[in-house]
Amino acid sequence: MGSTPALDILSRVIHITYETIDATKSVRVHKENFKKLSSYLEKISFILQELIKSGINDSRGLKTAINELIKHISETKTLTLESITRNRIYLLLNSKKIVTILEKNTKDLGGALSLFAPLISINGVSQEIIKLSKTMLDSKYQTTPAEDVIKENIELGIRERNVDRSYANNLLILIADAIGISTEQSVLRAEYEDFKSEMEKMEMPADMTESLQIEQIVGLLGKADIIATVEEREKKYISKRNSLGRQPLEPLQSFFCPITGDVMEDPVETPSGHSFERGAIERWLSEENSLCPITKTPLKSSALRTNKTLRQSIEEWRDRNTMIVIGLLKSSILSNEEEEVIICLGKLQVLILERDLHQEWVMMEDYLPVLVSLLSTKNLEIRSHVLVILRILATNHDDRKEIIARTDDAIRLIVCSLARKIEESKLALQLLKELSDNDLARNMIGNTQGCILLLVTISGSDDPQAANYAKQLLDHLSFLNQNIVQMAKANYFEPLLHLLSSGPESVQRLMVETLSELEMTDHGKLLVCENGTVELLVTMLSHNDIDMRKAAILALEKLSGVPQNGLKIIKQNATEILLIILFRESLSNPSLVEKIVATVMNLALSLTSLEADHNEKLFFESEEDVFKLFSLISLNGPNVQQNVLKTFLAVCQSPSGLNIRKILRKMVRSNSVKLFSTLTKDGDDEAFMEHVGPKSIDILFKIINTSDNIEEGVAAMEIISNLPRNHKMTQMILEAGALRVIISILSNQFHKHEAMIESASGALCRFTMSSNQDLQKKVAETGIIPVIINLLDSGSVLTKKNIAVSLGQFSESSNSLSRPIERKSSFLTCCFASPDACCMVHSGICTTESSFCLIEANAINPLVKVLDEPDFGACEAALDSLLTLVNGEQLLKGSKVLEDGGAVAKMVKLLSSPFVRLQEKALVALERIFRSPEYKQKYKTTAQMPLIEITQRGSTGMKSVAAKILAHLNVLHEQSSFF
Repeated sequence: MGSTPALDILSRVIHITYETIDATKSVRVHKENFKKLSSYLEKISFILQELIKSGINDSRGLKTAINELIKHISETKTLTLESITRNRIYLLLNSKKIVTILEKNTKDLGGALSLFAPLISINGVSQEIIKLSKTMLDSKYQTTPAEDVIKENIELGIRERNVDRSYANNLLILIADAIGISTEQSVLRAEYEDFKSEMEKMEMPADMTESLQIEQIVGLLGKADIIATVEEREKKYISKRNSLGRQPLEPLQSFFCPITGDVMEDPVETPSGHSFERGAIERWLSEENSLCPITKTPLKSSALRTNKTLRQSIEEWRDRNTMIVIGLLKSSILSNEEEEVIICLGKLQVLILERDLHQEWVMMEDYLPVLVSLLSTKNLEIRSHVLVILRILATNHDDRKEIIARTDDAIRLIVCSLARKIEESKLALQLLKELSDNDLARNMIGNTQGCILLLVTISGSDDPQAANYAKQLLDHLSFLNQNIVQMAKANYFEPLLHLLSSGPESVQRLMVETLSELEMTDHGKLLVCENGTVELLVTMLSHNDIDMRKAAILALEKLSGVPQNGLKIIKQNATEILLIILFRESLSNPSLVEKIVATVMNLALSLTSLEADHNEKLFFESEEDVFKLFSLISLNGPNVQQNVLKTFLAVCQSPSGLNIRKILRKMVRSNSVKLFSTLTKDGDDEAFMEHVGPKSIDILFKIINTSDNIEEGVAAMEIISNLPRNHKMTQMILEAGALRVIISILSNQFHKHEAMIESASGALCRFTMSSNQDLQKKVAETGIIPVIINLLDSGSVLTKKNIAVSLGQFSESSNSLSRPIERKSSFLTCCFASPDACCMVHSGICTTESSFCLIEANAINPLVKVLDEPDFGACEAALDSLLTLVNGEQLLKGSKVLEDGGAVAKMVKLLSSPFVRLQEKALVALERIFRSPEYKQKYKTTAQMPLIEITQRGSTGMKSVAAKILAHLNVLHEQSSFF
């Protein structure tokens, strides 16, 4: 059908829609909301394409619908482009407004789309339009929690007016995270300046972002010092400071509230021009006073207006006087009058608690050297004030922490306060804890002479608050152990062991951790294990705190390396406790398991020493402990495996090892086979070729044929499956009668354990590889192919996977093994011979035994059923096997067979599989199959939506293939951007 005006306009609408979709990908704020909008636009564009293809006739109703649609898509495009070009801070502050507009636009688009439904005669398209229209009319968009928090903080900041610089800093950082920009000073500054400039240029309504004035927001964010460099702030401060006099100014009369008589903080103005403190005049009016206190004229609270000019003047007066006072206080603090110094320090403390800005001015006035010097004075009150002031300055400011730490002698003098009266000591502890958040300061604290010992001493103090502060600081000093190690090297074992036995728990744990890391001679280890240390460490093994238990295990591993210590540890029943912890943590904590096993091994080795008592009690309390420990061999890495074996060797060689030797003899073969099975899963092929010979393989088959232990037999069969798949190894396995055993197991499936069927089917895969067709023939001649095809219905998921792999390997050889029909009689043969004589895929004579043909073996339907398995491995193996029928020139004939067996429909379903690899394989196969008009037409409807989903959410390669299939199905043009 030819082009019409309406169809031309529809094409233009599609073009604008795609432009809008592309634009949504570039928005920098509200990305999730615009992503949702984009998905609606994509569905609209698809519907419009369908309308154009159907050749809808021009009508007045159609023109009305098109005009409505183009109007609202144009509005949506304008909003999207604005969301790309506008400043990101502005967009964030207007979140609710943008969400409201998005919802309106989406509803408008949904309404316009619904106008098309009555005009469409194609029932499927009409239903899609109605469904999409309803969804869009009900659509909701949301602001993010982060955006809501930022709005609340802005409202609070404006309401509080005099917020600290740190408040504005934190607010700006929240905004940066929300709009996706770096928090580096240069980036934040550029974004803020762009926002400020844009707000100055545009005409904004007074009621922007829920009645918040834009100038107030700009002013609030402008208080953040992170958008200015330190040099800029300091230069600005010094310039202003130098312009002031040396004495504070008295407040102007207009600054005082007529009701309270105090300088106002939030002045409001009445219609008559008089100003009052907001709280005072509101209280006045709430107490049944309806007249102005001065003019006695009627006054309502709704008539009050903020006096911005007066408030700004008062703030400037306060700031000016505070700058002068801070400068004057410094001069007074430098005097030798102790009482005056105390008073001035008190005033300074009040000022820096008022505002973060005052703290910044104190830093710019270079107070730190003066304050630090006062820590050496003899006056306790002066030192206490200084410690408090320094902590206030350091809190929440990493750069100030470092500046304080670098100030001459600061850390040493603060540490000296630790040794003074308990009240001063607590103030010093709080300050050091605050400073220790900075890396440089933390290192300086830890390396200050006497600091660690003072902290350890205070941690045992009778004052619980001081002890708690000291413990927190000890935990915070990451290098504490290094300091204690240095003490240990200097032969301070006695005080360290005293702290280990009598210190608080946090200190005990640190001491134990140190013992585990300390490099000690055997003599040193013996010394440590005297005077009750072993008993204490064994007790710690049962502690509620996991860190304490772990520290004790690490220390015991270190100390048990000396046989005398090992024997002491065994006497304290440590072995039993260690095994309980080991079996409890065996799956969840591999690193701890390794340490426990190493400790148990050390204890076992001590039993073989000359010091061992021949009358020692049993090392293992029960046969169950032996089995559990041996089971770790198959669950852990080589270190654990080696140490477990060394443990059993040592125990067996010990005087009390007779019982263990009896237990091990019963389980050694079974576990050896299991261990060997584990090793073959990712072993070295060269090593196996060197060490595994005919005798080993004969033993394995003897175990398979005679063992009553199912797990042992399964492990032996798994070894057969996992051994190197080269000619030499395969030949040795064949000569041992492997094929006969495997065929027997699979043929007598109802009398065999499922695990054995699984392992035998896995072992069969090594004999069906297409690289050895002679061996394939040997297997096929046993008649096993029909047997294993039956297992596709009755076997476990793993069995089905293994069988599908074998059938796929067989099928890879079918094309070359199919017997050609002689040319001179091919016509007669194909006309008069049996209809089944010519294989419909391989074009020759096929049989199950000679060419392993899946069609002749009736394997298609069973394999297709496996495609419904939820297990990824089984489904993939079945798909791979079926796809051997459409390789190369077999495509058309193989496709017909797959279609007749229902495989193509199942492959279409796999396009929606959660497993990407299955999606990819089905996608690639269908791209070839759908080149045929027959299948293209049949599966166009069912394949269309999964393919569109892949073009939107799949990988780059999958998108391209899906788009090509959509082109085959005439859903996308060949020139589509998907290619």
